[in-house]
Amino acid sequence: MSRPVPKPGILDIAPYTPGKSGSEQPGRVFKLSANETPLGPSPRAIAAYKAAAAHLEDYPEGTSRVLREAIGRKFGLDPDRIVCGAGSDEILNFLAHVYLGPGDEAIHTTHGFLVYPIATMGHGATNVVAAENNLVADVDAILKAVTPRTKLVWLANPNNPTGTYLPFDEVKRLHAGLPPHVLLVLDAAYADYVSRNDYESGIELVATTENTVMTRTFSKIYGLAALRIGWMYGPEHIVDAVNRIRGPFNVSNAAMAAGVAAIEDNEHYEMSRAHTERWRSWLTDEIGKLGLEVTPSVANFILIHFPHDKGRTADDADAFLTGRGLILRALKNYQLPHALRLTIGTEEANRLVVEALGEFMRRA
Repeated sequence: MSRPVPKPGILDIAPYTPGKSGSEQPGRVFKLSANETPLGPSPRAIAAYKAAAAHLEDYPEGTSRVLREAIGRKFGLDPDRIVCGAGSDEILNFLAHVYLGPGDEAIHTTHGFLVYPIATMGHGATNVVAAENNLVADVDAILKAVTPRTKLVWLANPNNPTGTYLPFDEVKRLHAGLPPHVLLVLDAAYADYVSRNDYESGIELVATTENTVMTRTFSKIYGLAALRIGWMYGPEHIVDAVNRIRGPFNVSNAAMAAGVAAIEDNEHYEMSRAHTERWRSWLTDEIGKLGLEVTPSVANFILIHFPHDKGRTADDADAFLTGRGLILRALKNYQLPHALRLTIGTEEANRLVVEALGEFMRRA
């Protein structure tokens, strides 16, 4: 029987699989699997979203101008060098569409974001994996993986799901080692949570080079994951190329209105940063006291490593926690079968996780 057949390589792609979002057990459920903010969005963003409902008959302005201008004001950037999308995932796919094709290669690190190989392979290019060093991106390994076919390097900084990061000096060393025709994509989705003095999100490198872009999101610290808003800052020639394939109405009016309100509410932003920093440190210390290794994180989540012994594994812990309404992220599809990722939650959720893990370790 004849039927449409996907182009070569599509069926070789492992589809993105999100973490669990609920439990079959009765009672309250704390979803700590998706790196969502426990504080929710700014009240101003909610009000702006509701106000947009009065004009659902109108198409959005096609370039996300008001949102690009608000981003420009926040970060001191030229709005004409910003592209907005339906989440940063859409922009990552735009970049793959523009710069990758059959015969090309794109590099990401071992535990890089799952969208990178999907975007790469979805446009016919070959996915190349560079080894990490103790769960941290390794500049030398990335540069060693570069070949004449390399067209793009994906770097999540900070990285999801490890929570680790590269200092700016190392990012600059990576860029300096790349051929000028290779595009360096700095995915800074979690940049808002980093307080290290040696970190830079990528704005400086984009401003001073022709082959670097930075992507950001409104899904994390701004609490607008349901609205799907992301953005890219890049050189004029890359912005021009991406805009040629971008759909004209890819960001809705409601999303733009909420995004502008969110980025202008600095009080809510700083409250979210402070909450994350306080509880990230507390969780790292308290879970470490239970005898579990925690990878030091600069993001709004931590990576917890479990023993390989029967009854004490990550799978065992995941089942135990899920049964108590605590939903963490299993990471087998990230090649981390012995770890769980825990999103920083409310004070109540954070304390319940530590209490439950303590019970699990005593029983195991």
